[in-house]
Parts: sequence; C-alpha cells; structure tokens
Amino acid sequence: MDTSGMDELLVITTGGTIDKVYFDDKSDYQVGDPQIGRIFEALGVAFRFRVIPIIRKDSLHISDADRELVRATVAAQSAWHILITHGTDTMVDTAKVLAGIPDKTILLTGALNPAGFRGSDAEFNIGTAVGAVQSLPPGVYVAMNGRVWDPATVRKNVAANRFEAI
Repeated sequence: MDTSGMDELLVITTGGTIDKVYFDDKSDYQVGDPQIGRIFEALGVAFRFRVIPIIRKDSLHISDADRELVRATVAAQSAWHILITHGTDTMVDTAKVLAGIPDKTILLTGALNPAGFRGSDAEFNIGTAVGAVQSLPPGVYVAMNGRVWDPATVRKNVAANRFEAI
C-alpha cells in the first residue's frame, strides 16, 4: 500500500456499536474499549496510526456538546487524514457538524454489529474508510455498506439496517 499521501492516520473514537461488548450477567450491550487499534494490529496494516478515544457512548446519546467536542478535536489536530468511529444512528448528524473544516479528509464509519462478533461488518467498513481517506479530496464523508457517501445525501434506513441515498 502506498502511504506517501498519508503520513499518519488519526483515528478518533466516539463509541457506538463497533465498540460494544455483551455482558451476560446484565443481558445487555455496553460500549467497551475502542476496537480499531486491535483491528489494525491484527491485520498488520502498512501505515502509522494514532487513536484518540474521546467519547464512549451509543450514538443515540451523543449530544450537541459532544459533537462540538469532536469538531474541536478534529480541528486541533495536525493530521490531514482522520477516521472517526461512530455509532450509526447519528453518524450523519455528526458528519454534518464537521463540514467546513479545511484541509482535512475526514471519514466517519461504524458497524451495524459489534466488531468483536463473528460476521461483523466492522472490518469491512473500516477498510472502506481507510482506502477512501487516502484517495478522496479534503471534505467529510461517511463510509458504510461498502460505499462512501456525502453526509448531505445519505441516511440510515433503520428498518432495513443499512445506509442509503436520500
């Protein structure tokens, strides 16, 4: 993989299904530690990355203040290539808040099933996002279901459990 255009991938984690773990004793899911660093290490990626975990919430609980924290964190970084892991229910809302940050290519991705589960879409979505963040011009994008979307033209179809054009 040519990484000449990507000195370092900055990953900002906000929680969401991608990081959820199941607790048998509680019979529910909770957002656990960020999984993306473990995924990159297991795959032996050929680029440097740094992970900044800033929020650990289901995206339905991410507030406007949380979104402003994500925006401020992204804007304060020197990295040009930024991948944000985020819950899928409000990913598009956060992407829209990030619009207008200059000189950065920002990809938001997540998973419809926890990364730790067999058959999860997490690695596929992350792979799509990593490829896109290296090849797209500066701007904000959503990478889900094998496609890269403009946040202004995509939504999550909750009933079908997938992202689609609007």
